[in-house]
Amino acid sequence: IKMAGDSRFPDVDIDGLEKNEETEIVVNVGGVRQVFYGDNLNQYPETRLAELINCLSGGYDSIFSLCDDYDPGKREFYFDRDPDAFKCIIDVYYFGEIHMKKGICPICFKNEMEFWKVDLKFLDDCCKTHLSEKKEELEEIARRVQLILDDLGVDASESRWKRCQKYIWKFLEKPESSYPARVIAVLSFLFILISSVVMCVGTIPDLQVVDAEGNRMEHPTLDSIETACIGWFTMEYVLRLISSPNKLHFALSFMNIVDVLAILPFYVSLTLTHLGAKLMELSNVQQAVQALRIMRIARIFKLARHSSGLQTLTYALKRSFKELGLLLMYLAVGIFVFSALGYTMEQSHPETLFKSIPQSFWWAIITMTTVGYGDIYPKTTLGKLNAAISFLCGVIAIALPIHPIINNFVRYYNKQRVLETAAKHELELMELNSTEGKATSSKSELEDLARECKEGPFYSSQLKVSHSDTFIHLLSEEKHYRTRLQSCK
Repeated sequence: IKMAGDSRFPDVDIDGLEKNEETEIVVNVGGVRQVFYGDNLNQYPETRLAELINCLSGGYDSIFSLCDDYDPGKREFYFDRDPDAFKCIIDVYYFGEIHMKKGICPICFKNEMEFWKVDLKFLDDCCKTHLSEKKEELEEIARRVQLILDDLGVDASESRWKRCQKYIWKFLEKPESSYPARVIAVLSFLFILISSVVMCVGTIPDLQVVDAEGNRMEHPTLDSIETACIGWFTMEYVLRLISSPNKLHFALSFMNIVDVLAILPFYVSLTLTHLGAKLMELSNVQQAVQALRIMRIARIFKLARHSSGLQTLTYALKRSFKELGLLLMYLAVGIFVFSALGYTMEQSHPETLFKSIPQSFWWAIITMTTVGYGDIYPKTTLGKLNAAISFLCGVIAIALPIHPIINNFVRYYNKQRVLETAAKHELELMELNSTEGKATSSKSELEDLARECKEGPFYSSQLKVSHSDTFIHLLSEEKHYRTRLQSCK
Protein backbone atom coordinates (compact mmCIF):
# COMPACT_ATOMS: atom_id res chain seq x y z
CA ILE A 1 0.00 0.00 0.00
CA LYS A 2 1.42 3.36 -0.93
CA MET A 3 0.48 6.74 0.46
CA ALA A 4 0.57 8.90 -2.65
CA GLY A 5 3.09 11.74 -2.42
CA ASP A 6 0.81 14.17 -4.20
CA SER A 7 0.85 17.83 -3.18
CA ARG A 8 -2.88 17.69 -2.81
CA PHE A 9 -2.56 15.57 0.31
CA PRO A 10 -0.62 16.31 3.51
CA ASP A 11 2.58 14.36 3.99
CA VAL A 12 2.43 11.83 6.82
CA ASP A 13 5.03 9.72 8.58
CA ILE A 14 5.09 6.58 10.64
CA ASP A 15 4.77 8.43 13.94
CA GLY A 16 1.40 9.86 13.08
CA LEU A 17 -1.17 9.75 10.34
CA GLU A 18 -3.40 12.73 9.70
CA LYS A 19 -6.96 11.56 9.33
CA ASN A 20 -8.32 12.85 6.08
CA GLU A 21 -11.43 11.65 4.33
CA GLU A 22 -9.70 12.30 1.01
CA THR A 23 -6.60 10.28 1.84
CA GLU A 24 -5.60 8.27 -1.21
CA ILE A 25 -4.51 4.68 -0.68
CA VAL A 26 -2.96 2.47 -3.35
CA VAL A 27 -3.24 -1.25 -2.63
CA ASN A 28 -0.84 -3.67 -4.30
CA VAL A 29 -2.41 -7.14 -4.33
CA GLY A 30 -0.49 -9.82 -6.18
CA GLY A 31 1.14 -7.19 -8.40
CA VAL A 32 -2.13 -5.44 -9.22
CA ARG A 33 -2.48 -1.93 -7.77
CA GLN A 34 -5.81 -0.38 -6.85
CA VAL A 35 -6.55 3.17 -5.72
CA PHE A 36 -9.00 3.93 -2.89
CA TYR A 37 -10.11 6.99 -0.98
CA GLY A 38 -10.73 7.23 2.72
CA ASP A 39 -14.36 8.26 2.42
CA ASN A 40 -15.13 5.01 0.55
CA LEU A 41 -13.20 2.77 2.92
CA ASN A 42 -14.64 4.36 6.07
CA GLN A 43 -18.10 3.15 5.06
CA TYR A 44 -17.01 -0.21 6.47
CA PRO A 45 -14.52 0.61 9.24
CA GLU A 46 -14.17 -3.01 10.38
CA THR A 47 -12.66 -4.18 7.10
CA ARG A 48 -8.93 -4.61 6.61
CA LEU A 49 -8.69 -1.88 3.99
CA ALA A 50 -10.34 0.63 6.31
CA GLU A 51 -7.83 -0.25 9.04
CA LEU A 52 -4.99 0.64 6.69
CA ILE A 53 -5.81 4.33 7.02
CA ASN A 54 -4.62 4.41 10.64
CA CYS A 55 -2.07 1.58 10.61
CA LEU A 56 0.99 3.81 10.17
CA SER A 57 0.46 5.51 13.51
CA GLY A 58 0.91 2.18 15.29
CA GLY A 59 4.40 1.49 13.97
CA TYR A 60 5.75 -1.56 12.23
CA ASP A 61 3.92 -4.01 14.49
CA SER A 62 0.61 -2.53 13.45
CA ILE A 63 1.65 -2.42 9.81
CA PHE A 64 2.80 -6.04 9.56
CA SER A 65 -0.30 -7.23 11.40
CA LEU A 66 -2.30 -6.09 8.36
CA CYS A 67 -0.04 -6.77 5.39
CA ASP A 68 2.61 -9.19 4.14
CA ASP A 69 5.36 -6.66 3.43
CA TYR A 70 6.05 -2.94 3.58
CA ASP A 71 8.47 -0.70 1.67
CA PRO A 72 9.06 2.47 3.76
CA GLY A 73 10.84 4.20 0.87
CA LYS A 74 7.87 3.88 -1.44
CA ARG A 75 5.42 3.70 1.44
CA GLU A 76 3.97 0.65 -0.32
CA PHE A 77 2.32 -2.29 1.40
CA TYR A 78 2.20 -5.66 -0.31
CA PHE A 79 -0.42 -8.41 -0.08
CA ASP A 80 0.29 -11.85 -1.49
CA ARG A 81 -3.35 -12.60 -2.25
CA ASP A 82 -5.48 -13.50 -5.23
CA PRO A 83 -5.95 -10.31 -7.31
CA ASP A 84 -8.98 -11.71 -9.16
CA ALA A 85 -10.84 -12.36 -5.94
CA PHE A 86 -9.79 -8.96 -4.59
CA LYS A 87 -11.27 -7.19 -7.62
CA CYS A 88 -14.62 -8.78 -6.77
CA ILE A 89 -14.39 -8.01 -3.05
CA ILE A 90 -13.75 -4.28 -3.47
CA ASP A 91 -17.16 -3.93 -5.13
CA VAL A 92 -18.61 -3.73 -1.63
CA TYR A 93 -17.13 -0.23 -1.21
CA TYR A 94 -18.80 1.02 -4.37
CA PHE A 95 -21.99 -1.02 -4.79
CA GLY A 96 -22.67 -2.43 -1.33
CA GLU A 97 -22.67 -6.04 -2.58
CA ILE A 98 -20.24 -8.61 -3.94
CA HIS A 99 -20.55 -10.92 -6.92
CA MET A 100 -18.14 -13.82 -7.26
CA LYS A 101 -16.42 -14.05 -10.63
CA LYS A 102 -17.00 -17.25 -12.58
CA GLY A 103 -14.13 -19.71 -12.27
CA ILE A 104 -13.12 -18.79 -8.71
CA CYS A 105 -13.41 -21.53 -6.09
CA PRO A 106 -16.28 -20.57 -3.72
CA ILE A 107 -14.41 -21.79 -0.62
CA CYS A 108 -11.29 -19.90 -1.69
CA PHE A 109 -13.39 -16.78 -2.24
CA LYS A 110 -14.93 -17.16 1.22
CA ASN A 111 -11.44 -17.35 2.73
CA GLU A 112 -10.45 -14.23 0.82
CA MET A 113 -13.48 -12.39 2.20
CA GLU A 114 -12.53 -13.49 5.72
CA PHE A 115 -8.99 -12.23 5.20
CA TRP A 116 -10.18 -8.79 4.04
CA LYS A 117 -12.67 -8.85 6.97
CA VAL A 118 -15.70 -8.41 4.74
CA ASP A 119 -18.89 -9.97 6.10
CA LEU A 120 -20.49 -12.76 4.05
CA LYS A 121 -23.82 -10.94 4.19
CA PHE A 122 -22.55 -8.68 1.38
CA LEU A 123 -22.22 -11.69 -0.92
CA ASP A 124 -25.12 -11.81 -3.36
CA ASP A 125 -27.68 -14.59 -2.99
CA CYS A 126 -26.80 -16.17 -6.34
CA CYS A 127 -23.18 -16.53 -5.21
CA LYS A 128 -24.19 -17.82 -1.78
CA THR A 129 -25.89 -20.71 -3.55
CA HIS A 130 -22.58 -21.75 -5.16
CA LEU A 131 -20.86 -21.43 -1.80
CA SER A 132 -23.43 -23.62 -0.04
CA GLU A 133 -23.19 -26.25 -2.79
CA LYS A 134 -19.40 -26.34 -2.45
CA LYS A 135 -19.69 -26.66 1.33
CA GLU A 136 -22.06 -29.59 0.90
CA GLU A 137 -19.60 -31.26 -1.45
CA LEU A 138 -16.74 -30.86 1.02
CA GLU A 139 -18.92 -32.16 3.85
CA GLU A 140 -19.79 -35.19 1.73
CA ILE A 141 -16.12 -35.82 0.92
CA ALA A 142 -15.21 -35.48 4.61
CA ARG A 143 -18.01 -37.90 5.52
CA ARG A 144 -16.78 -40.46 2.99
CA VAL A 145 -13.21 -40.14 4.18
CA GLN A 146 -14.35 -40.54 7.77
CA LEU A 147 -16.34 -43.68 6.89
CA ILE A 148 -13.32 -45.21 5.17
CA LEU A 149 -11.08 -44.37 8.13
CA ASP A 150 -13.64 -45.82 10.51
CA ASP A 151 -13.66 -49.03 8.50
CA LEU A 152 -9.86 -49.24 8.64
CA GLY A 153 -9.65 -48.38 12.32
CA VAL A 154 -9.86 -50.95 15.11
CA ASP A 155 -10.89 -49.72 18.54
CA ALA A 156 -9.33 -51.92 21.20
CA SER A 157 -11.83 -50.70 23.78
CA GLU A 158 -14.76 -52.20 21.89
CA SER A 159 -16.09 -55.59 22.93
CA ARG A 160 -15.67 -58.65 20.77
CA TRP A 161 -19.37 -58.57 19.83
CA LYS A 162 -19.10 -54.94 18.73
CA ARG A 163 -16.10 -55.72 16.55
CA CYS A 164 -17.89 -58.72 15.08
CA GLN A 165 -21.01 -56.64 14.48
CA LYS A 166 -18.96 -53.99 12.71
CA TYR A 167 -17.21 -56.60 10.58
CA ILE A 168 -20.52 -58.19 9.49
CA TRP A 169 -21.98 -54.78 8.63
CA LYS A 170 -18.96 -53.89 6.53
CA PHE A 171 -18.97 -57.34 4.96
CA LEU A 172 -22.61 -57.07 3.79
CA GLU A 173 -23.01 -53.34 3.17
CA LYS A 174 -19.66 -52.31 1.68
CA PRO A 175 -18.58 -54.55 -1.20
CA GLU A 176 -15.54 -52.36 -1.86
CA SER A 177 -14.09 -53.13 1.58
CA SER A 178 -12.67 -56.56 0.68
CA TYR A 179 -12.64 -59.29 -1.95
CA PRO A 180 -15.01 -61.63 0.00
CA ALA A 181 -17.45 -58.73 0.40
CA ARG A 182 -17.46 -58.27 -3.37
CA VAL A 183 -18.14 -61.98 -3.82
CA ILE A 184 -21.11 -61.75 -1.46
CA ALA A 185 -22.46 -58.74 -3.34
CA VAL A 186 -22.21 -60.63 -6.65
CA LEU A 187 -23.98 -63.66 -5.11
CA SER A 188 -26.77 -61.45 -3.80
CA PHE A 189 -27.15 -59.91 -7.24
CA LEU A 190 -27.33 -63.36 -8.85
CA PHE A 191 -29.94 -64.57 -6.35
CA ILE A 192 -32.11 -61.56 -7.20
CA LEU A 193 -31.86 -62.33 -10.92
CA ILE A 194 -32.52 -66.05 -10.41
CA SER A 195 -35.54 -65.34 -8.23
CA SER A 196 -36.96 -62.90 -10.79
CA VAL A 197 -36.42 -65.37 -13.63
CA VAL A 198 -38.06 -68.19 -11.65
CA MET A 199 -41.07 -65.99 -10.94
CA CYS A 200 -41.50 -65.33 -14.67
CA VAL A 201 -40.78 -68.87 -15.88
CA GLY A 202 -43.19 -70.32 -13.31
CA THR A 203 -46.13 -68.71 -15.13
CA ILE A 204 -45.49 -70.63 -18.39
CA PRO A 205 -48.32 -73.20 -18.73
CA ASP A 206 -46.07 -75.88 -20.25
CA LEU A 207 -43.83 -75.79 -17.16
CA GLN A 208 -46.67 -75.98 -14.64
CA VAL A 209 -48.04 -79.14 -13.06
CA VAL A 210 -51.58 -80.11 -12.06
CA ASP A 211 -52.34 -80.91 -8.44
CA ALA A 212 -54.87 -83.41 -7.06
CA GLU A 213 -57.73 -80.89 -7.34
CA GLY A 214 -56.91 -80.17 -10.97
CA ASN A 215 -55.44 -76.75 -10.36
CA ARG A 216 -52.30 -75.63 -12.10
CA MET A 217 -49.31 -74.82 -9.90
CA GLU A 218 -45.62 -74.12 -10.32
CA HIS A 219 -43.18 -76.94 -10.91
CA PRO A 220 -41.69 -78.36 -7.67
CA THR A 221 -38.18 -77.68 -8.94
CA LEU A 222 -38.98 -74.00 -9.39
CA ASP A 223 -40.52 -73.99 -5.92
CA SER A 224 -37.30 -75.38 -4.49
CA ILE A 225 -35.23 -72.70 -6.23
CA GLU A 226 -37.64 -70.06 -4.95
CA THR A 227 -37.30 -71.39 -1.41
CA ALA A 228 -33.49 -71.29 -1.63
CA CYS A 229 -33.58 -67.70 -2.85
CA ILE A 230 -35.93 -66.64 -0.07
CA GLY A 231 -33.68 -68.35 2.44
CA TRP A 232 -30.73 -66.31 1.19
CA PHE A 233 -32.71 -63.06 1.29
CA THR A 234 -33.93 -63.83 4.82
CA MET A 235 -30.48 -64.64 6.13
CA GLU A 236 -29.04 -61.53 4.49
CA TYR A 237 -31.73 -59.26 5.95
CA VAL A 238 -31.47 -60.72 9.46
CA LEU A 239 -27.67 -60.40 9.52
CA ARG A 240 -27.84 -56.82 8.28
CA LEU A 241 -30.48 -55.99 10.88
CA ILE A 242 -28.45 -57.51 13.72
CA SER A 243 -25.24 -55.77 12.69
CA SER A 244 -26.87 -52.42 11.94
CA PRO A 245 -25.56 -49.58 14.16
CA ASN A 246 -28.98 -47.89 14.08
CA LYS A 247 -31.72 -50.50 13.88
CA LEU A 248 -34.65 -48.07 13.81
CA HIS A 249 -33.18 -46.15 10.90
CA PHE A 250 -32.38 -49.46 9.21
CA ALA A 251 -35.94 -50.76 9.56
CA LEU A 252 -37.51 -47.54 8.22
CA SER A 253 -35.14 -47.20 5.25
CA PHE A 254 -36.91 -47.43 1.90
CA MET A 255 -34.67 -50.13 0.44
CA ASN A 256 -34.99 -52.25 3.58
CA ILE A 257 -38.79 -51.93 3.41
CA VAL A 258 -38.51 -53.24 -0.15
CA ASP A 259 -36.49 -56.18 1.17
CA VAL A 260 -39.24 -57.00 3.67
CA LEU A 261 -41.92 -56.78 0.97
CA ALA A 262 -39.89 -59.17 -1.17
CA ILE A 263 -39.56 -61.73 1.64
CA LEU A 264 -42.84 -61.45 3.53
CA PRO A 265 -45.23 -62.83 0.84
CA PHE A 266 -43.43 -66.17 0.83
CA TYR A 267 -43.91 -66.74 4.54
CA VAL A 268 -47.48 -65.41 4.54
CA SER A 269 -48.34 -67.71 1.63
CA LEU A 270 -46.72 -70.63 3.43
CA THR A 271 -48.73 -69.87 6.57
CA LEU A 272 -52.02 -69.57 4.67
CA THR A 273 -51.36 -72.78 2.76
CA HIS A 274 -50.83 -74.86 5.91
CA LEU A 275 -53.06 -73.11 8.42
CA GLY A 276 -55.49 -70.99 6.39
CA ALA A 277 -57.48 -73.95 5.08
CA LYS A 278 -58.71 -74.61 8.61
CA LEU A 279 -59.96 -71.05 9.04
CA MET A 280 -61.46 -70.28 5.60
CA GLU A 281 -62.50 -71.96 2.38
CA LEU A 282 -59.80 -73.47 0.20
CA SER A 283 -60.71 -71.25 -2.75
CA ASN A 284 -60.27 -68.13 -0.64
CA VAL A 285 -56.88 -69.39 0.53
CA GLN A 286 -55.74 -69.95 -3.04
CA GLN A 287 -56.88 -66.48 -4.08
CA ALA A 288 -55.02 -64.91 -1.16
CA VAL A 289 -51.89 -66.92 -1.95
CA GLN A 290 -52.06 -65.90 -5.60
CA ALA A 291 -52.39 -62.22 -4.65
CA LEU A 292 -49.41 -62.48 -2.32
CA ARG A 293 -47.30 -64.19 -4.94
CA ILE A 294 -47.80 -61.18 -7.20
CA MET A 295 -46.04 -59.10 -4.55
CA ARG A 296 -42.85 -60.97 -5.39
CA ILE A 297 -42.25 -58.41 -8.13
CA ALA A 298 -41.00 -56.10 -5.34
CA ARG A 299 -37.74 -58.05 -5.23
CA ILE A 300 -36.67 -56.60 -8.57
CA PHE A 301 -36.22 -53.28 -6.74
CA LYS A 302 -33.51 -54.96 -4.69
CA LEU A 303 -31.29 -54.50 -7.73
CA ALA A 304 -31.09 -50.81 -6.82
CA ARG A 305 -28.94 -51.78 -3.81
CA HIS A 306 -26.24 -53.08 -6.15
CA SER A 307 -26.69 -50.61 -9.03
CA SER A 308 -25.41 -47.06 -8.76
CA GLY A 309 -27.24 -46.27 -12.01
CA LEU A 310 -30.64 -47.11 -10.51
CA GLN A 311 -29.79 -45.11 -7.39
CA THR A 312 -28.84 -42.14 -9.54
CA LEU A 313 -32.09 -42.47 -11.50
CA THR A 314 -34.09 -42.52 -8.26
CA TYR A 315 -32.34 -39.39 -7.04
CA ALA A 316 -32.90 -37.64 -10.38
CA LEU A 317 -36.62 -38.41 -10.21
CA LYS A 318 -36.75 -37.05 -6.64
CA ARG A 319 -35.10 -33.83 -7.76
CA SER A 320 -37.45 -33.63 -10.76
CA PHE A 321 -40.78 -33.66 -8.92
CA LYS A 322 -41.51 -30.15 -10.18
CA GLU A 323 -40.89 -31.10 -13.81
CA LEU A 324 -42.88 -34.33 -13.43
CA GLY A 325 -45.72 -32.37 -11.86
CA LEU A 326 -45.74 -29.98 -14.81
CA LEU A 327 -45.82 -32.95 -17.19
CA LEU A 328 -48.81 -34.48 -15.42
CA MET A 329 -50.57 -31.13 -15.32
CA TYR A 330 -50.06 -30.58 -19.07
CA LEU A 331 -51.33 -34.07 -19.84
CA ALA A 332 -54.32 -33.74 -17.50
CA VAL A 333 -55.42 -30.48 -19.10
CA GLY A 334 -54.93 -31.87 -22.60
CA ILE A 335 -56.76 -35.09 -21.79
CA PHE A 336 -59.76 -33.20 -20.43
CA VAL A 337 -59.93 -30.73 -23.36
CA PHE A 338 -59.40 -33.17 -26.22
CA SER A 339 -61.66 -35.87 -24.77
CA ALA A 340 -64.49 -33.35 -24.40
CA LEU A 341 -63.93 -32.06 -27.94
CA GLY A 342 -63.73 -35.60 -29.32
CA TYR A 343 -66.98 -36.60 -27.63
CA THR A 344 -68.77 -33.49 -28.95
CA MET A 345 -67.49 -33.86 -32.53
CA GLU A 346 -68.26 -37.57 -32.75
CA GLN A 347 -71.89 -37.32 -31.61
CA SER A 348 -73.05 -36.63 -35.16
CA HIS A 349 -71.80 -40.00 -36.39
CA PRO A 350 -74.30 -42.89 -35.96
CA GLU A 351 -71.57 -45.45 -35.17
CA THR A 352 -69.60 -43.31 -32.78
CA LEU A 353 -67.28 -45.03 -30.31
CA PHE A 354 -67.28 -42.06 -27.95
CA LYS A 355 -70.14 -42.94 -25.61
CA SER A 356 -69.27 -40.44 -22.85
CA ILE A 357 -66.59 -37.96 -21.87
CA PRO A 358 -65.14 -40.22 -19.12
CA GLN A 359 -64.88 -43.02 -21.68
CA SER A 360 -63.14 -40.58 -24.02
CA PHE A 361 -60.43 -40.03 -21.38
CA TRP A 362 -58.91 -43.39 -22.36
CA TRP A 363 -58.78 -42.35 -26.03
CA ALA A 364 -57.16 -39.02 -25.12
CA ILE A 365 -54.52 -40.74 -22.93
CA ILE A 366 -53.40 -43.25 -25.56
CA THR A 367 -53.48 -40.56 -28.27
CA MET A 368 -51.49 -37.89 -26.42
CA THR A 369 -48.89 -40.46 -25.34
CA THR A 370 -48.72 -41.74 -28.97
CA VAL A 371 -49.63 -45.29 -27.92
CA GLY A 372 -52.74 -45.55 -30.08
CA TYR A 373 -54.24 -49.01 -29.49
CA GLY A 374 -56.98 -48.34 -32.03
CA ASP A 375 -59.80 -49.67 -29.86
CA ILE A 376 -61.39 -46.19 -29.88
CA TYR A 377 -60.88 -43.89 -32.86
CA PRO A 378 -62.70 -40.94 -34.45
CA LYS A 379 -64.77 -41.36 -37.59
CA THR A 380 -65.69 -37.78 -38.46
CA THR A 381 -63.42 -35.26 -40.19
CA LEU A 382 -63.47 -32.86 -37.25
CA GLY A 383 -62.80 -35.74 -34.87
CA LYS A 384 -59.73 -36.81 -36.88
CA LEU A 385 -58.48 -33.21 -36.91
CA ASN A 386 -58.94 -33.07 -33.15
CA ALA A 387 -57.00 -36.34 -32.82
CA ALA A 388 -54.11 -34.98 -34.91
CA ILE A 389 -53.85 -31.84 -32.79
CA SER A 390 -54.08 -33.86 -29.57
CA PHE A 391 -51.14 -36.15 -30.33
CA LEU A 392 -49.01 -33.21 -31.53
CA CYS A 393 -49.72 -31.39 -28.26
CA GLY A 394 -48.99 -34.60 -26.37
CA VAL A 395 -45.56 -34.95 -27.97
CA ILE A 396 -44.72 -31.35 -27.08
CA ALA A 397 -46.01 -31.69 -23.50
CA ILE A 398 -43.94 -34.84 -22.90
CA ALA A 399 -40.78 -33.45 -24.52
CA LEU A 400 -40.68 -30.18 -22.56
CA PRO A 401 -39.71 -31.56 -19.07
CA ILE A 402 -37.37 -34.26 -20.40
CA HIS A 403 -34.31 -32.01 -20.68
CA PRO A 404 -34.35 -30.84 -17.01
CA ILE A 405 -34.81 -34.42 -15.83
CA ILE A 406 -31.83 -35.58 -17.93
CA ASN A 407 -29.77 -32.68 -16.59
CA ASN A 408 -30.56 -33.68 -13.01
CA PHE A 409 -29.51 -37.25 -13.75
CA VAL A 410 -26.23 -36.27 -15.44
CA ARG A 411 -25.40 -33.66 -12.78
CA TYR A 412 -25.92 -36.07 -9.89
CA TYR A 413 -24.07 -38.93 -11.63
CA ASN A 414 -21.05 -36.73 -12.41
CA LYS A 415 -21.11 -35.26 -8.91
CA GLN A 416 -21.01 -38.72 -7.32
CA ARG A 417 -18.05 -39.72 -9.47
CA VAL A 418 -16.20 -36.51 -8.59
CA LEU A 419 -16.89 -36.96 -4.87
CA GLU A 420 -15.74 -40.57 -4.96
CA THR A 421 -12.53 -39.62 -6.78
CA ALA A 422 -11.91 -36.70 -4.41
CA ALA A 423 -12.35 -38.89 -1.33
CA LYS A 424 -9.87 -41.45 -2.70
CA HIS A 425 -7.46 -38.65 -3.58
CA GLU A 426 -7.59 -37.26 -0.04
CA LEU A 427 -6.88 -40.70 1.41
CA GLU A 428 -3.95 -41.19 -0.95
CA LEU A 429 -2.46 -37.85 0.10
CA MET A 430 -2.96 -38.65 3.77
CA GLU A 431 -1.36 -42.05 3.34
CA LEU A 432 1.53 -40.58 1.33
CA ASN A 433 2.27 -37.98 3.99
CA SER A 434 2.04 -40.52 6.81
CA THR A 435 4.97 -42.43 5.28
CA GLU A 436 7.20 -39.32 5.74
CA GLY A 437 8.92 -39.61 2.39
CA LYS A 438 9.03 -43.38 2.12
CA ALA A 439 8.45 -44.87 -1.29
CA THR A 440 5.67 -47.21 -0.12
CA SER A 441 3.28 -47.40 2.77
CA SER A 442 1.74 -50.47 4.32
CA LYS A 443 -1.87 -50.95 5.31
CA SER A 444 -0.91 -51.07 8.98
CA GLU A 445 0.32 -47.46 8.80
CA LEU A 446 -3.03 -46.32 7.45
CA GLU A 447 -4.73 -48.29 10.21
CA ASP A 448 -2.56 -46.44 12.75
CA LEU A 449 -3.70 -43.20 11.22
CA ALA A 450 -7.31 -44.30 11.53
CA ARG A 451 -6.80 -45.24 15.19
CA GLU A 452 -5.29 -41.83 15.89
CA CYS A 453 -8.36 -40.24 14.34
CA LYS A 454 -10.66 -42.33 16.52
CA GLU A 455 -8.74 -41.89 19.75
CA GLY A 456 -8.35 -38.13 19.43
CA PRO A 457 -10.41 -35.42 17.79
CA PHE A 458 -11.21 -35.87 14.16
CA TYR A 459 -9.30 -32.67 13.46
CA SER A 460 -6.09 -34.60 13.81
CA SER A 461 -2.73 -33.19 12.90
CA GLN A 462 -2.30 -36.11 10.53
CA LEU A 463 -5.25 -34.84 8.53
CA LYS A 464 -3.78 -31.37 8.04
CA VAL A 465 -1.42 -32.51 5.35
CA SER A 466 -3.83 -32.48 2.45
CA HIS A 467 -2.93 -29.75 -0.01
CA SER A 468 -4.88 -30.87 -3.05
CA ASP A 469 -7.36 -28.96 -5.17
CA THR A 470 -10.08 -30.74 -3.21
CA PHE A 471 -8.70 -29.72 0.17
CA ILE A 472 -11.22 -30.68 2.87
CA HIS A 473 -11.59 -27.67 5.10
CA LEU A 474 -13.61 -29.75 7.58
CA LEU A 475 -10.64 -32.01 8.21
CA SER A 476 -8.38 -29.25 9.44
CA GLU A 477 -8.42 -26.43 11.94
CA GLU A 478 -5.88 -24.45 9.95
CA LYS A 479 -6.77 -22.19 7.06
CA HIS A 480 -4.36 -22.83 4.20
CA TYR A 481 -4.94 -19.57 2.40
CA ARG A 482 -1.84 -19.79 0.25
CA THR A 483 -2.47 -23.43 -0.60
CA ARG A 484 -6.07 -22.88 -1.66
CA LEU A 485 -5.08 -19.74 -3.50
CA GLN A 486 -2.38 -21.52 -5.47
CA SER A 487 -4.54 -24.53 -6.19
CA CYS A 488 -7.47 -22.45 -7.44
CA LYS A 489 -5.45 -20.20 -9.76
